[in-house]
Amino acid sequence: MIIEGLSERIAERIKRQVPDHPSSVPVLKHALAILFNVMFIVVFTLLISIFSGNVREAVIALTGFAVLRQFSGGYHLKTGAGCIAFTTAMFTLVTFVHMGIAAVFVMNTLSLLLVMLFAPSRIERQSRIPSKHYSKLRLISCFIVMFNFVLQSPTLAVIFLIQAISLLRWKGGQAHVMDP
Repeated sequence: MIIEGLSERIAERIKRQVPDHPSSVPVLKHALAILFNVMFIVVFTLLISIFSGNVREAVIALTGFAVLRQFSGGYHLKTGAGCIAFTTAMFTLVTFVHMGIAAVFVMNTLSLLLVMLFAPSRIERQSRIPSKHYSKLRLISCFIVMFNFVLQSPTLAVIFLIQAISLLRWKGGQAHVMDP
């Protein structure tokens, strides 16, 4: 509620200052809420990682997740505060993961399969990209995941798998594949 309230107050101020601006208060509020969510997630994750000594892994997790999510879509939590808390905790925990090459390979393979089957997911009302281009988004998402077969980063393997799982749409207890 804090982010939503702050976003609304700032959106109303913007609209008062520039009444002819083509965006409505709700549109400005939504854009500001997204901006604040991202900003708080990045700041909190980096602050925690400074104290834990995992800044490099945190930057890798933040960047890898954002890049893959941009092309693949995924589940969105209902509230901004919930998103900030969950995502910050997720990024922080991922920075502590250490695993061997075999585990990285398995996670990369699972991520690639999920992305191949389910990307893009839940972008219909989040993006202006016409559905005829969804197959291109899927292909780009696959290439992003495949890049980690070369890098073999444990942090990217975990973060890509988490993002790939967020693509699933559950209906009646079974994952549902979207046809782009």
